[in-house]
Amino acid sequence: MSLLSLAFPVQAVLPAAETLAGTAVGAARPLLGVGAVAAVLVMFKPLLKGLLRAALLFVKPRRSLEERALRDRMKSVLMLNNMARDLESREPGLAAELRAIAARD
Repeated sequence: MSLLSLAFPVQAVLPAAETLAGTAVGAARPLLGVGAVAAVLVMFKPLLKGLLRAALLFVKPRRSLEERALRDRMKSVLMLNNMARDLESREPGLAAELRAIAARD
């Protein structure tokens, strides 16, 4: 410590302040980057959702109306057969009716 540091205490503190400021900026820089990325994602959210849906349709196209109707019909038939199997021991007549409903086209 010199005599000048007593006369000019600000110059003696400047290196420590510069180090502290450099550390603070170094710590804040990633936070600012993450904040900027989050702001861009929020701003372009509709565009990004559209691009994601287009990519999904490209990879896995939507089934046709006929395919979806056939799939729904198959689910209904399986559901009726399961209900008939559950009711077979208690009410065989109702189970037979459910199977007949499932079998018709």
